[in-house]
Amino acid sequence: MTDLNSVVSQSPSVVTRKTGNEYVLVPIANNIADMNSVYTLNETGAFLWEQIDGKKSVKDLIDAMISEYDINKETATADVISFIEEMNIYLIIR
Repeated sequence: MTDLNSVVSQSPSVVTRKTGNEYVLVPIANNIADMNSVYTLNETGAFLWEQIDGKKSVKDLIDAMISEYDINKETATADVISFIEEMNIYLIIR
């Protein structure tokens, strides 16, 4: 499980493009885009992506979600941890 004090950052091997309220993430390997692994973030995922700056802890991300979306702590915690764990699987954050 993800530690609330952990600090995460965006992987430098991912190219990000914003389209409206969404982000498209494209992993890059050996200077070539892996178009089979393109990942699209919805509005909530895009918000979290913008918050991940290599300085904020998981707890900070949870607090930002609570503030932005007016949701309870349990829901925000579950959503943030789920997002981080999924992004870790695809090596999109570190």
